[in-house]
Amino acid sequence: MQVFKYSGPEFNPFGDDVLVTGGDPGPWPAPRASAPLAAVLSLPGSKSLTNRELVLSALADAPSILRAPLHSRDTALMIEALRALGTSIVEIPGEGGFGPDLLITPAELVGGVSIDCGLAGTVMRFLPPVAALALGPVAFDGDESARKRPMRTTVDSLRALGVDVTDDGRGLLPFSLYGTGSVTGGLIEIDASASSQFVSGLLLAGASFDTGLELRHTGAELPSLAHIRMTIACLARRGVTVENPEPGVWIVPAGPIAGIEVDIEPDLSNAGPFLGAALVAGGSVTITGWPAETTQVGDELAVILERMGAEVKRAEGSLTVSGTGSIHGIRLDNASELAPTIAAIAALADSETELTGIAHLRGHETDRLTALATEINAMGGDVTETDDGLIIRPAALTGGLWHSYEDHRMATAGALIGLAIDGVEVDDIATTAKTLPQFVELWNRMLGLGSIDKTPIELF
Repeated sequence: MQVFKYSGPEFNPFGDDVLVTGGDPGPWPAPRASAPLAAVLSLPGSKSLTNRELVLSALADAPSILRAPLHSRDTALMIEALRALGTSIVEIPGEGGFGPDLLITPAELVGGVSIDCGLAGTVMRFLPPVAALALGPVAFDGDESARKRPMRTTVDSLRALGVDVTDDGRGLLPFSLYGTGSVTGGLIEIDASASSQFVSGLLLAGASFDTGLELRHTGAELPSLAHIRMTIACLARRGVTVENPEPGVWIVPAGPIAGIEVDIEPDLSNAGPFLGAALVAGGSVTITGWPAETTQVGDELAVILERMGAEVKRAEGSLTVSGTGSIHGIRLDNASELAPTIAAIAALADSETELTGIAHLRGHETDRLTALATEINAMGGDVTETDDGLIIRPAALTGGLWHSYEDHRMATAGALIGLAIDGVEVDDIATTAKTLPQFVELWNRMLGLGSIDKTPIELF
């Protein structure tokens, strides 16, 4: 039986196959692969798409239905926040195997509420511009670690839009704003160098501003442009055409946001550890439901893993990665949220890997660059931090305790290394509930370890 500690929203994020208790079961022994893999898996929906579509559905002019949305801690926090602001979100029967669909009915936004952001960047950066459209005060706070994540760009952008914001000058959570029921909009300039989420949050709400929005990025190179393209594509599906006349400039016209029925793609970034497992353990892993076209950054895995030594095949509706017995280092710029997965694989490679253009990962759930270097080096690895990335050299690794830092991608990186190294233990595997509550069950299934015994769930 698998037992996990979990302290998120009041639902069982791990599904019916896991007993959730208030106790601390200790570290999770990462299973070592004992044979080449031959797994075919389907994954839950994309967190990035689910939370974008939830926000747009709340601002739409008619109800929307999200088919196969993700049900995880990050999406539960978004749902509860939008409900607090007045949006009706009801679960309806769905055909997927990962939970119900969602019927979202927009309503007049109301203040006088507090928003728990947890550790979800999409909640803390997408919802303040939405809350500014409500009437009354809205307070934002989150987990202790969330209070370290940069928020000054959100605070400054709201003030530039004429919104009254109180943050005691910290540029961090907690902060509060007072909505007047509308936002004038117009031209604002921001420095979004720390995260593309600052741009996406404003673009998602821009059509609901009185005069729309003209947004200009004034800082250094903008990270994660793929996520901005995702936001623009989501808006386009709902009849909002965002102009991008030059790099770093976006114009959102004022106008209605359509209510639609939308199918949420599987989370391709969450596919990374599973596809990478084929390189580490040998054999093959197939992910079903892989879209032919997508704005998700996880689609880049096909090219990246092939460069690292895998054989990659696309078939209609699936992607298969097969190990060849070799793992090669690469030089890769702007791996974005895929970096922890790539770094874990690179720690087992036969040549050096250099990851660049990912300085913004220092402001994610944890400083991912320092965390990855610290944990790999603690196991005998050879990793050097640079200003904007990592250099990972071949080294003989040994087992030990892998710290997750409350970061879901750090936890899955530890599991990936554990496939090849005896004695790896992940201190808090439950943090995967942030975006993939079924991680342990799917990992066991991939390894042929069977399903977890059905056990009554103890909520707390």
